[in-house]
Amino acid sequence: WAVTRGMEKGYFARREFSFTLRDDIYVRYQSFERPQDLEKELQKACPYKVDIGAVYSHRPSQHNTLRSGAFQAQEKELVFDVDMTDYDDVRGCCSSAEICSKCWTLMTIAIRILDRALVEDLGVQHRLWVYSGRRGVHCWVCDDTVRKWSSSLRSSIVDYLSLVKGGADTVKKVHLSDPVHPFISKSLRLVEEYFEQYALLGQDILGCRESWDKVLALVPEHILLPGSSCLSLRLGEGLAAVGACSSSSSKKLPSYTEQEIMLQFCFPRLDGNVSKGLNHLLKSPFSVHPKTGRISVPIDIQRLEQFDPFAVPTISSLCRELDEANDEDKDKENEEDPESRRRVRDYKRTSLAPYVRVFECFVEDMERARRGELLRRSDLQGDF
Repeated sequence: WAVTRGMEKGYFARREFSFTLRDDIYVRYQSFERPQDLEKELQKACPYKVDIGAVYSHRPSQHNTLRSGAFQAQEKELVFDVDMTDYDDVRGCCSSAEICSKCWTLMTIAIRILDRALVEDLGVQHRLWVYSGRRGVHCWVCDDTVRKWSSSLRSSIVDYLSLVKGGADTVKKVHLSDPVHPFISKSLRLVEEYFEQYALLGQDILGCRESWDKVLALVPEHILLPGSSCLSLRLGEGLAAVGACSSSSSKKLPSYTEQEIMLQFCFPRLDGNVSKGLNHLLKSPFSVHPKTGRISVPIDIQRLEQFDPFAVPTISSLCRELDEANDEDKDKENEEDPESRRRVRDYKRTSLAPYVRVFECFVEDMERARRGELLRRSDLQGDF
């Protein structure tokens, strides 16, 4: 894993890995002395899925031999999980595990809002965004200080980043009050960039009575009065009608109805339990999703708008590409001298290569930052 390089001796050996094997056999608390040992075990066990857990006080494989209370999670990356199924009440194109290009916009919005907040509001640096392989995205925050955050601090971060609250029986899930926090204001500006194309056109949330009734259910009664012209809300008028109703209300308190509706439809919805606990596991990047066959690949957030979950390599497509590459090698064996036929790593001969490069750049950035920090500390010690 990325944070292994340059860490203290024994760090990797205290990291938990879990394997999901055939017939849903789930094996936790796997640990390995070296990355090479993990690689050998992967080749031997051929797990359907690999999850990564915390770094513990002792080797996870020895946890049953320790006295009660001695085995403790000491650090782990701060991770976030955004799942499309949590948006089923505000998307009409798909439901459950299904996704399409229309609703994938929600993941783009989520990444932009959360990544901005992580960097600008919380001051973190090293974030790896990863497509889950099916219906969502994960984020791994790997800063040295962040990995040591307590569960209570992680819970506070989740609370800070959460705005849509309430279960399936809750109709109105976003409530704003004056003054609006800068995090919400900045998030709203990002939502506004997508709302018309995504919600009004793509999801057509005002296209029929059933759809606009769901929108009107979010408008407070003191704003949307019986017999008011506001009840004539239609697609062409959009949410501007709601805004006009809000501004013409006789109430003195400011109304954020329009903004609340936009945020309810588009704001990120986190699985908080994944982020709060140090001992919670999350699927490893580059895993193969057992349902879709797609690879869980890193996302280049510099090219976020171009990311297409349906263009991600599958295990079948990678096998075909390798077979084709091997056939080409056989054809060239008699055409080239041995020196020019030096072996290229297999993944570089497939459509997985650009995604691996995204991951490599992420690791290289972490290594540069760590070396810079070590030099800074060395200079400070030299001053004394």
